[in-house]
Amino acid sequence: MTLALVHRHVLTLEAFAAAGGVHPVLVTRFVALGLLDPVAGAGGEPEFPAAQLARLARVQRLHAELPLNYAALGVVLDLLARIDELETEVRRLAGR
Repeated sequence: MTLALVHRHVLTLEAFAAAGGVHPVLVTRFVALGLLDPVAGAGGEPEFPAAQLARLARVQRLHAELPLNYAALGVVLDLLARIDELETEVRRLAGR
């Protein structure tokens, strides 16, 4: 029997905030608003997949560029994700 070892690259709250250039309290606020999705760490503390750094950067960029509060950005992020899905589907169907 062969076991595949999967390395989950996750960051603690403090490491994630430092890597994203924000304060940990702001990260906690983003989690409460549903803008970031942490995973439960071994001790139950939140950990953040490294891929969430791109989402953090997108939240920061959209907040700086649009006259929207952080709560409204959740809707914008959902719409952008849906647009990405639809564009992928259109490309897939066009390639048939």
